[in-house]
Amino acid sequence: MKIAILGYGIVGSGAYEVLTKHGLDVKRVLDIRPHDELGEVLTSDYNVILNDDEIGVVAEAIGGLEPAHTFVVKALKAKKHVVSSNKHLICEYYEELHALAKENGVTIRFTSSVGGGIPWLYNLKRSIRIDEITKVMGIMNGTTNFILDSMISNGSDFESVLKEAQALGYAEANPSADIDGLDVARKTAISSSIAFNTIIKEENVSVFSMRNVSKADIDYVTKRLGKTVRYMGFGVKNKDSVSVFVEPVLLCMSSLEANVNKNFNLISLFGNSVGRLSYFGQGAGKYPTGNALAQDVCDIVNGDTKLIDDFKAVKIDNGALKRKYYVRTLSCIDSKYVDKKDVIDGVNYVLTKALEVSLMHELAKSIKESDPTSFIAGIEE
Repeated sequence: MKIAILGYGIVGSGAYEVLTKHGLDVKRVLDIRPHDELGEVLTSDYNVILNDDEIGVVAEAIGGLEPAHTFVVKALKAKKHVVSSNKHLICEYYEELHALAKENGVTIRFTSSVGGGIPWLYNLKRSIRIDEITKVMGIMNGTTNFILDSMISNGSDFESVLKEAQALGYAEANPSADIDGLDVARKTAISSSIAFNTIIKEENVSVFSMRNVSKADIDYVTKRLGKTVRYMGFGVKNKDSVSVFVEPVLLCMSSLEANVNKNFNLISLFGNSVGRLSYFGQGAGKYPTGNALAQDVCDIVNGDTKLIDDFKAVKIDNGALKRKYYVRTLSCIDSKYVDKKDVIDGVNYVLTKALEVSLMHELAKSIKESDPTSFIAGIEE
């Protein structure tokens, strides 16, 4: 079975190197830019790949929604297996792509879309075969972890660390997808869809941005509360629903997440039988993500083409889960929500009572309308 790779950027070139180094036959690479080292393997005409019966696996590493979506749909309809590292694509078209794969007798794999080189989704899929997953959570974005870790370790302010992350290539010129939670929301939706055998969309995920975190927050959290801060995604199974959300989180210093430094990721599942399993490693990059994409290709070449398609209807309810929150704001917060409060130099540092996630996200809107600089984080007990 021969392979085609769509896109020869960071991930595509990494996958190409890994696959060819281990003797797999990459017959075509699709890219509109010249790459002399690829010779006749390179093509800018997708029909060359679609019409080649020798090519049985198409690895999509273009990113974004289009033309990636069009290319993947055509590949599945041409009865070619598809692997993808594209979290935006998978999150947006999760149900459609699975249905197309089933209809055409092929499979779609995307374990590199969450966690980069970490075999997170692969092991999550294995776990659900014989266990009930009750929770998934984790640090799923290296850029935000690098920023928070640097602020905590070096006493740096947010803006200077963000500029450093951009200089190192960890953050984009427009870092919104990372620091405002879109990246983690998509990864949380994909992980929760697998964990709970359902369809969870990006818009189902409630999100707090971390862009307002300040040195004052870090000092208060570490020195007064004895905790640390990380940016995390959560999928939690309730009695008859699922809660999915992304928030900055206050954690005990002894927690696993508190000790994840630089741009590393740590993602965990909690099963009724197995308990907690945690997966640590590089969440992005040429070789980590390229390797994970290549692993999916190898599974298919070796005959593992099982497709998960028995989705269940699950209610998404962020009001079914309660947790406490930390709020730093100039705004006044109704005392009925407050457990403890400090006022330092006119600024309110509030620890709330246990509140529904959905309620806190609604309250946050009014808090930020009054004080746009407010910072809010969940507290992981």
